[in-house]
Amino acid sequence: MSLETLSPSRASDFKVCPQLFKFRAIDRLPEPTTVYQARGTTAHLALERLYDLPAPQRTPDALAALFRGAWTEMRGSEEFACLFESAEEERRWGIESLTVLLNYFTLEDPTMVAPLDRELDMLEDLGGITIRGILDRIDELPDGNLVITDYKSGKAPPERYAPPAFFALKIYALLIKKQLGRTPVEVRLLYLNGPTMYRMPIEDRQLDAMDRQLRALWTAIDRAIDRDQFPPRPGRLCDWCSFKDVCPAWQQEDVPALQTSEA
Repeated sequence: MSLETLSPSRASDFKVCPQLFKFRAIDRLPEPTTVYQARGTTAHLALERLYDLPAPQRTPDALAALFRGAWTEMRGSEEFACLFESAEEERRWGIESLTVLLNYFTLEDPTMVAPLDRELDMLEDLGGITIRGILDRIDELPDGNLVITDYKSGKAPPERYAPPAFFALKIYALLIKKQLGRTPVEVRLLYLNGPTMYRMPIEDRQLDAMDRQLRALWTAIDRAIDRDQFPPRPGRLCDWCSFKDVCPAWQQEDVPALQTSEA
């Protein structure tokens, strides 16, 4: 077995914890659906559809209606059908989700945004490696420059911990450069639960470095697959990992407090 394609999300997984990458990309273990995932998926769909509307119609009421419509479509699916124990619990989730979603209007004015594309399915051969992912949004500014935006329905990390969150967006910037021949000038993370916007300027040298890093990751993943060696990296993030109960790092009775989560 060898690696065929690599997504920005799975590349990030391998950087954080090779064992997490194995659980998700190789073993394809199921992960329980959470109310937070339901909120994020529904919010992304509503925000995508918001930009189907003419600019003057991109209002909070319109976004709320789009969220309700998206959830009506999704709630009966196998993934979300048994998520709530009662209608009251679902109603509370809906109210809280709308409160989080409508924070979007404090981050940017959608009537002034001109998306070049949304939910863009990208598949790019970078010469020996193939990267695939779905980009939330790419805008073209009035001056012709490109900006990549990613929505997050959760809370923003403290600013000093934010740079690793840009890893996937820098990969998308590299793919856009490859596809369009133009380097995005900026990537943005929009955290709705806060709300908070983090921004990072982009230059060609960063994308050249990302290209090298992706190739090194690809080689490391292929080596891990060949040797069937995916060492876990226990740390703070383990408390939020769906696979902690089956992770070899946590099978011992007394697991030491490891300090390698930020490595």
